[in-house]
Amino acid sequence: MNKKQLEEFKNNFPTTPGILGRDKYFNSAVLIPLVFKNGEYYLLFQKRSAHIRQGGDICFPGGGFEEEHDRTFLDTALRETYEEIGIKPKDVNIIGQLDTMVAPIGAVIEIYVGIIENEVIEADLELNEEVEKIVLVPMSELKSDPALEYTLHQVVQPSYIDQEGEEHIIFPAKELGLAERYHKPWGHKNHKVWVYKACGEVIWGVTAVIINDLLKRYELS
Repeated sequence: MNKKQLEEFKNNFPTTPGILGRDKYFNSAVLIPLVFKNGEYYLLFQKRSAHIRQGGDICFPGGGFEEEHDRTFLDTALRETYEEIGIKPKDVNIIGQLDTMVAPIGAVIEIYVGIIENEVIEADLELNEEVEKIVLVPMSELKSDPALEYTLHQVVQPSYIDQEGEEHIIFPAKELGLAERYHKPWGHKNHKVWVYKACGEVIWGVTAVIINDLLKRYELS
C-alpha cells in the first residue's frame, strides 16, 4: 500500500461509526409510547397473542425493518405501531431516540420515544391478530417497584448431542488446531436479566432492558 492508496483507503472509513456486521442481524425498531393520564405519564405496552412466537410476552410495539416500506428505522417503528395496535403515525409526537441496542437474541433495535394523547388510546384501537391487548403502566409504579435481578450463565457450545445420542460438531476447533479449551463448551459470561411485575403482568427480556435504561434517564431529570 502506497501513500495514495492509503488516502483512498481512509476515504472508505465510515464518517459516523455504526454497528459492525449489522447486515447479519435482524434489524428492527420499537416505539415507547408515553400517555399522559391521571396526572402522570404511563408506558403503553402490548401483550403478544398466545398463538404467535413469544406468545404472552409484554413488549413495546415494533418489528423488523422492511426496505419496501421503510426509508428509516423511525418509519419502521411507526408503521409497526399502526399495524399492530392501530395508532396512526400522525398521532405520535416523537420526542427522542435512545441508544441502539444489540440484543443477545441476534437483533439490532432502534428505540424511539413518542407522546400519544390519551384521547387516542381511549378510542377503539384496532389490534391485529398478533396482539392480545394493550397494557398501560404508570412510570411511577415501575420506578417505585424496582425490577428483580437475575443472572444467567452463558457458555458457547462447539457441538451438540441429537435425540439419537450422536454428537454434531458445529465448530471444528480441534481440526482447526485451536487450543484444547475450545474443544469443549467454554465461556463464563454472566447475562443479567431484569424482571418487572406491574399491573398483574410480568415484563422481562429485551423490553425490561429498555425500561431499565429509560428509568435511569427519568431519574436524572
